[in-house]
Amino acid sequence: MRGSGIENAAFETPSSSLGPQRPWSPTGSSARAPGRSDPDFEEGPCGWGGCTPEALQLCNNPEGYLAVYSLLATFQGIVVNGLVNISISTIEKRYELNSSLTGLISASYDISFCVLSLFVSFFGERGHKPRWLAFSAFMLGLGSLVFCLPHFVVGKYHYGAKPEDTCQAPETISANITCNASTKPLHHKYMYVFMLGQLLLGVGGTPLYTLGTAFIDDSVPKHKSSLYIGIAYAMSLLGPAIGYVAGGQLLNVYIDIQIPERQDMTYTKVDQDDPRWLGAWWIGFLACFFAIWLLIIPFSMFPKHLPGTAKIQAEKVSETHDDGSEALVQIKNIGKNFKDFPISLLILLRNPVLMCLIIASSSEALVTTGFATFLPKFIENQFGKTSSFSATLGGLVLVPAAVLGQIISGILVSKCKMDLKSIIKFMISTCSVALLLNTVFLFAKCRNEPFAGVSETYNGTGTLRNLTAPCNANCGCSRSMYYPVCGRDQVQYFSPCFAGCKSYVVDSNMTKIYHNCSCIGIPKRGNVSEDFLFEAIPGKCPTQCRFLPLFLTIFFFAVVFTFMAVTPTTVAILRCVPHKQRSFALGVQLVFLRLLGTIPGPILFGVSIDSSCTLWDIDECETKGACWVYDNERVVYLLMGMSAACKIITIIFVILAVYFYKPPPLNKALSPKNAEMVSAV
Repeated sequence: MRGSGIENAAFETPSSSLGPQRPWSPTGSSARAPGRSDPDFEEGPCGWGGCTPEALQLCNNPEGYLAVYSLLATFQGIVVNGLVNISISTIEKRYELNSSLTGLISASYDISFCVLSLFVSFFGERGHKPRWLAFSAFMLGLGSLVFCLPHFVVGKYHYGAKPEDTCQAPETISANITCNASTKPLHHKYMYVFMLGQLLLGVGGTPLYTLGTAFIDDSVPKHKSSLYIGIAYAMSLLGPAIGYVAGGQLLNVYIDIQIPERQDMTYTKVDQDDPRWLGAWWIGFLACFFAIWLLIIPFSMFPKHLPGTAKIQAEKVSETHDDGSEALVQIKNIGKNFKDFPISLLILLRNPVLMCLIIASSSEALVTTGFATFLPKFIENQFGKTSSFSATLGGLVLVPAAVLGQIISGILVSKCKMDLKSIIKFMISTCSVALLLNTVFLFAKCRNEPFAGVSETYNGTGTLRNLTAPCNANCGCSRSMYYPVCGRDQVQYFSPCFAGCKSYVVDSNMTKIYHNCSCIGIPKRGNVSEDFLFEAIPGKCPTQCRFLPLFLTIFFFAVVFTFMAVTPTTVAILRCVPHKQRSFALGVQLVFLRLLGTIPGPILFGVSIDSSCTLWDIDECETKGACWVYDNERVVYLLMGMSAACKIITIIFVILAVYFYKPPPLNKALSPKNAEMVSAV
């Protein structure tokens, strides 16, 4: 037995079935195909160097690798697609960033992913893939740590008193309304730290979905590949679900854990309904940092190839698109040196089936990533829910639907033993159903609740898009603190000051009840007392929109059919290219996926949502921050239009993939290892 753990010549040949395979044994038979001696498929025991305990060999099979891979993919999903997305709204408010800038933060992950995908997938194809995944775990953990650093650097959060709590004479508060220019660049400085964390997360994610997926395809029979990949991808989607749910609960914890004690009757504690409330978004990132680094240990144990890989590869039949690339790669042994990089890339770019599948998946990625980033904000603003509840609700509906779609498609492709053309036709049907279900946004068209100075005037006085009216002109109100109150007329006001409230009482729950509000109109419910007429309570007015259950139901099925195309797309890409270019093909796909999909997706969605803003956060320095109120109807039509356009593009290019695909003739449909034998002869 040699110390490297990958150079042993004798071990048990495992079964190619889905069931558990026999572990490596030092006394077993040769795992290579009969009569062959191929160093590319050297297999070995599980362990570190000469330390290969018998117990570890129970994990030295595709099931053991799939379990560890799924854990890493799950934690990667928790951080990248769960915690980051759910923290966007809180980060915007804490560091005063608008949606366009937070969209740029989200896209930073894809920027580093895009830059490194080609090189990692090209050089890692013939390398030690499990060790590449150990490096992936290291970088993902480091990125999680860096992303939460701004919380520890910026200091404690001071929500302060509400300066525009009630209507006061202008001269009594004018001294507090000053522009402190030294605080203006604070938020943008921390934006770069978030971007650095995302860049590191992108570095860690690069080997995961290129080399990690190809290693699964290496280690299992062809008709089982879709099932294994479907399970792996489904497990990776559990990450966002856990991230949304756990992150949503963490947002119920105060950002600095302990809420500062109330100092006097004018300085009340914040609660979750207070717009000044910020949740502990950073805890999840810190926990994932420790958990992900623990996964470095098991990945460092796996050999270069699992026992039985050589036999499995010898039994596979090629479905590569018949454009001569398979023979060219085999005869010239393309991909072994860096000088082969240009010709390897050119071979893939000239494959019309591959490029059609890549463009189709990129179009889907654009809309999917956009919704993953801003779905909590959409629910929060469209249906009047809190940020934590919106995030939890979005995660509970969006991610289980995506997991279900992945598992269903993986099972169908595996059980029906679909060939490449059948897989692509299956994708056309699922994308078409998803397009029809895209009309779900028509059921989410909820009108904005009345907002004085934004959507309606102050009882016929003042003008729209102007918070100041005759009833509050002498109150000296400032827009630097958004503290909405709901009047008894069911109209929302920017703050008690803009509602013209001059007095208040504090109830037993330490909640202020405002009276003598000159801007609040008379409710249309008959005669009531004067105290009742001029009263306001903290918080937004309850929404009258009742479409949330219907929206979530239809949206659930739309997501199911959308993600039913993900696993088949990956399997189709692996089959339509030469065997030795599979990892590289996934790398090329991910580059286009980022350039055309996930990088512009959050930015385009952020810009579109910002274009629907009707009330911006503007401080004393007249600097624009986050958006407080959106035009709900405009947001719906924008999102529905973008989603429908992307799905139509997807369907068109999947149809083109079927049209261009040319299966290899029977005499050319050799297994990769048999093709090597023919080329050698």
